[in-house]
Amino acid sequence: MFDIHVTRLHELTVILYAISVLLYFVDFLQHNRKANRIAFWLLAFVWVLQTVFLIYYMVQTGRFPVLTIFEGLYFYAWVLVTLSLAINRLLRVDFIVFFTNILGFGIMAIHTFAPMQFDSKIMAQQLVSELLLIHITMAILSYGAFSLSFVFSLLYLIQYDLLKRKKWGTRLVRISDLSKLEHFSYVLNIIGVPMLILSLILGMQWAFLKVPDMKWYDSKVVGSFFVLAIYSISLYLKTRRGLSGKKLALWNVAAFLIVLINFFLFGQFSSFHIWNS
Repeated sequence: MFDIHVTRLHELTVILYAISVLLYFVDFLQHNRKANRIAFWLLAFVWVLQTVFLIYYMVQTGRFPVLTIFEGLYFYAWVLVTLSLAINRLLRVDFIVFFTNILGFGIMAIHTFAPMQFDSKIMAQQLVSELLLIHITMAILSYGAFSLSFVFSLLYLIQYDLLKRKKWGTRLVRISDLSKLEHFSYVLNIIGVPMLILSLILGMQWAFLKVPDMKWYDSKVVGSFFVLAIYSISLYLKTRRGLSGKKLALWNVAAFLIVLINFFLFGQFSSFHIWNS
């Protein structure tokens, strides 16, 4: 049923789906209608690709492809995308759309990278390796976003201190104003959080396939989810509780310290460490 070209198209579909989820997250937090429109059309393209694959499977098998667990997963992902498009277009309930797509992305990733559906062991191993590569890449990109967010928050605190002590000079002008620093820090967190969510989804699937006896209370795993929780709370405090200014900057600096602890310290005590796999 699968050849290399179809597999690559499946991987492209997953990547487009991930970008759509990121944009839906931006719209979910900021009510950004432009991001919503782009996410919708990306998801519509994903739906078209899924529908083409579904028809292709029907032609190949001569039946409706739902008789195996992997066929069922694909059809389930297609149904979720279809419902998400309908909800977005007809009801405009952003909360439901975003979390439906998180679920749909997880199902789609499971189907795409599951090695048991491939006859070739080499192809199966290659797909699992690519799954790990995407997981690591997305995790690093999310950490990169958190790192830049930390820099903006640190500059905010420096600027805040200079203004409070009335230390006028070239440094004050070059750092930029407080509102921009806070905004850029917030935007980078908006980018980092959904990327970390998607990375954890892919990482859990990889661990399930390659490390079946892994302890899910491992320090690296717990630490990663703790980082996600801290930054999610930060976004909640900003968007729902109106936290801003120095308190938000301090929270963001503390959150990044947890990122460093998870990255450097928890990895040393972890029995599951992706870099040594």
